[in-house]
Amino acid sequence: MEGPSLTLDARPRETVTAPPRILGSFRTQRLLLAVVAVELALIYAPTVLWLVDRWTMSVWHNAHGMLIPFIVAYFAYEELRRVPPRGLDSSAWGFLFLVPAVALHALDMGIHTQLLSAASLVVMLPGLSLLFLGWTRTRAIAFPLAFMVLMLPIPLALTEPLHLLLRQIATAASASIVPLLGITAYTEGTTIHLANAILVVGDACSGFSTLYAAGAVAALTAYSCPAPWRRALVLLSAAPLAIAANIVRVVILVLVVHATGVDVLSTWVHPASGMLTFALSLPVIFWLGSPGGRRAV
Repeated sequence: MEGPSLTLDARPRETVTAPPRILGSFRTQRLLLAVVAVELALIYAPTVLWLVDRWTMSVWHNAHGMLIPFIVAYFAYEELRRVPPRGLDSSAWGFLFLVPAVALHALDMGIHTQLLSAASLVVMLPGLSLLFLGWTRTRAIAFPLAFMVLMLPIPLALTEPLHLLLRQIATAASASIVPLLGITAYTEGTTIHLANAILVVGDACSGFSTLYAAGAVAALTAYSCPAPWRRALVLLSAAPLAIAANIVRVVILVLVVHATGVDVLSTWVHPASGMLTFALSLPVIFWLGSPGGRRAV
């Protein structure tokens, strides 16, 4: 009697490969992204040069802005590493950002402010992210994309009342502190009168630049905070810290002028004091945020 027979199928196992259509779509997507990147570089080159000019104008005006694109690129890269791509994922919601961005840029081409064009670039980035990365990955980098807003210079016409208020605060506080240090001083508006000099607390000494930069650092620190209550603490403390640091700076300048004369303000001491103001705020903001741990999700 013949026993049961075992038949082996010698046919080779089929290899599972991605459909050619998908591979081709990925190549097309990368090609389109490269084309869009080149076009944007050409279109926005004058705007970028204008931004660089504003960032490097002086330590008193938007100097922190030049760091923001690099910070955004770093955080976006870190967030995207945690969200693996899900094939071709594109969202048509991107056009809700692209259409107004194009309109802003077109308007700026007519009135030549460059600021509207810079704003259009910030608005356009989420739209491009939705189109090329999809909703899930764009949501992961929503904060870095929103953080780009803080690189934009704020027109003086919009901040003039705040400048005046900050000047008045710095003048009044400094005039209250200086007599405690043995120096006679009295104020007239935003002018501090000393025995050997008259100091005008101008817009550059208002502390607005420090306030803007401290707000940006506080937002970034709050994003990295491990606890929600610390995020709120950091954000609420940014303005008082910046104002207090600027008062310390004005008091130091008054002391230096009283000791050496008003000509010292024409040297490196004056701009260096502006950087000192920002440096005074940073450690406290970082300490309050305790950003050693990853933010809670």
